[in-house]
Amino acid sequence: MSLDAVLSRIDTDLDAALDRLMTLLRIPSISTDPAYKAQCEAAADWLVADLESLGVTATKRATPGHPMVVGHVEGDGPHLLFYGHYDVQPVDPLNLWDRDPFDPQVQDTAKGRVIRGRGSADDKGQLMTFVEACRAWKAVHGTLPCRITFFFEGEEESGSPSLVPFMKENAEELTADFALICDTGLFDSRVPAITTMLRGLLGEELTIRAADKDLHSGMYGGAAINPIRVLSRIIAALHDDQGRVTVPQFYDGVPELPETLKAQWAELGFDAQRFLGGVDLSEPAGERDYSALEQIWSRPTCDVNGIWGGYAGDGFKTVLPAEASAKISFRLVGDQDPLVIRENFRAMVRGMLPPDCTVEFKGHGASKAGAFDTSDPAFEAARLALSDEWPDNAAFIGCGGSIPIAGHFARLLGVTPMLIGFGKDDDQIHSPNEKYDVESFHKGMRSWARVLAALAG
Repeated sequence: MSLDAVLSRIDTDLDAALDRLMTLLRIPSISTDPAYKAQCEAAADWLVADLESLGVTATKRATPGHPMVVGHVEGDGPHLLFYGHYDVQPVDPLNLWDRDPFDPQVQDTAKGRVIRGRGSADDKGQLMTFVEACRAWKAVHGTLPCRITFFFEGEEESGSPSLVPFMKENAEELTADFALICDTGLFDSRVPAITTMLRGLLGEELTIRAADKDLHSGMYGGAAINPIRVLSRIIAALHDDQGRVTVPQFYDGVPELPETLKAQWAELGFDAQRFLGGVDLSEPAGERDYSALEQIWSRPTCDVNGIWGGYAGDGFKTVLPAEASAKISFRLVGDQDPLVIRENFRAMVRGMLPPDCTVEFKGHGASKAGAFDTSDPAFEAARLALSDEWPDNAAFIGCGGSIPIAGHFARLLGVTPMLIGFGKDDDQIHSPNEKYDVESFHKGMRSWARVLAALAG
């Protein structure tokens, strides 16, 4: 099959592809707000109709929440499953948007043309790069290059409560040779990437209580224990002077980075000072003896995400609070077990409580890290295909965040995920004025066409 003809078709059809994306972006499919349930249904219906226009057998599947969209195309060669999500984040604060978030527009900026609107980068624009690549294949060849299953979710931005049950109930239908996920980004504007390492996540909330009411600091200060002081001591003890986390057995299952991958990351030329300088910082604050890129991609972390207690209003109130609280998250790597870490963290906190203090814990999710074996020749074939489209060669990279769907494919279905995305760090996903570069959209389509050709053989 001619790849050049497909790439040419993508080029000539760019304006029409942008128009189709704009139509999808106009649907305010906010999954976290029940008021937008009908709009989420509408987005799913739109995707079903669009897939059907490509000859895909597509259906909208009901769940206890928002529907899934599943489509199938039969063919020879490998079976590829493509995942994306059609739901988007809320738009608040609305006053910080330069235009209506659901009235998308292509804008000229100092850095080039961008698609401005909620969902343009996360994830509707990324999702449509693959659909449009398939559209070009169908237009040129009358068929798609291999067997493909399309799997679109409507609850990714609200924690995916229906996802795992749906995958378990439909495991046979969704099992494929590879799961392609377009919800990641470029390493930079010139270097495409295949993400092969994802950190897991553990969330903990704790509240320390002492007296049965807030106390006057003049009457009780010195004699009464202050929960904020206790909480502060516990938080301060979570790291040592080398930046290592002190929770017992925290580093069980943490692997050292292979030298080959460390060398490849070094060749990326990551500038830590420039990276941190962009947010008015200067020095990496993680574990010593590890580069900033390793600290972000391949090392585990412990961070305080919120802390409160006592009086925080205007003026001053001399009070000893009855309780103090904090939210703490752990990013995990390798084979770290989030449930074991949760128990060890809670035991550590309990062991540091002085007399008259109690603690209450609330868990906020627990997911393991994901690391995907790149020894399969398909990974190198995809990397070379991406390299042919972009100025610099593609790289296998890590990701400091967590993408649970990738782990679900691996653990629930036994399907190897391949994460390829074209977002940029300045896309402002989840924030006002979200955008997706027209170049990312255009070259993303061309990239998927090349990857499909490489994987289909």
